[in-house]
Amino acid sequence: MDAWARGKQRLAYRGCFPGKDAATVLDRWFLVFFSLTLVFWCASLRLGVSEHAYYTKQYPLKQGGTVKKLSPRQDSILQFIGDFVDEHGYPPTVRDIQQGCTISSTSVVDYNLNILQREGYLRRSPEISRGIEILNGSKRRNGTIAVPVLGYIAAGQPLPVLSSEDGRQSEPLEMLELPRDLLKGDESMYALRVRGTSMVDAFIDDGDVVVIKPTASVRNGDMVVAWLKKDKEATLKKLFHEGQRVRLQPANSQMKPIYVAPSDVEVQGKVVMVFRNFS
Repeated sequence: MDAWARGKQRLAYRGCFPGKDAATVLDRWFLVFFSLTLVFWCASLRLGVSEHAYYTKQYPLKQGGTVKKLSPRQDSILQFIGDFVDEHGYPPTVRDIQQGCTISSTSVVDYNLNILQREGYLRRSPEISRGIEILNGSKRRNGTIAVPVLGYIAAGQPLPVLSSEDGRQSEPLEMLELPRDLLKGDESMYALRVRGTSMVDAFIDDGDVVVIKPTASVRNGDMVVAWLKKDKEATLKKLFHEGQRVRLQPANSQMKPIYVAPSDVEVQGKVVMVFRNFS
């Protein structure tokens, strides 16, 4: 007689299942236990396959076809960035990541972001506070528009435009991934990096990035990219039509306005958004 049969016989002898056949009860309990074990094993196997498929789809494969192994901290940072973009429609700041992942300092966050960028998981624009983009995450980027940073704009004395450092040049300095809803679906917008401090009272400082909607139709008081035809220069100012002249007004009490003839100024677009530079 095997051990299982002897065990059932002992339990029956000791009266563990009064009024019932002990062998039948034990057989049923064994069947239930075996079934639950099989269910849990199948669920674990399916979860493992799903996770592998998720990471293979969401994150880039390194050369040789294998995913680069991340540390638990790097994995949590990457997951937090993706979740943050899904919830808010724009990427988090370094401070957001520090708080969201309970990391001791922003320098630790920066160190791990550099590793993730080096390994091809994301792209960074360090000069912009929210300049983080997850690579190969097409599902996350469906709700965004890539806005090119095409050059520099003067917030001070006008700068020559259309040079290698200014204006709308063919090769962007960088790309900003912005929520489609925030831009109202307008894919014609572009961005410029600010040089100078003439707009500090409007909370636009040197190094900030302004998003421009191309248009020649503006109202008095709008902040515009003004092209000065005679001098072949561009500047970022608030525009006011004053009869026979146009006033380009800085937002800085230490600076004087620029006055030009209406025929000498061309509006190339107006500012619709500002990204502060905290570096």
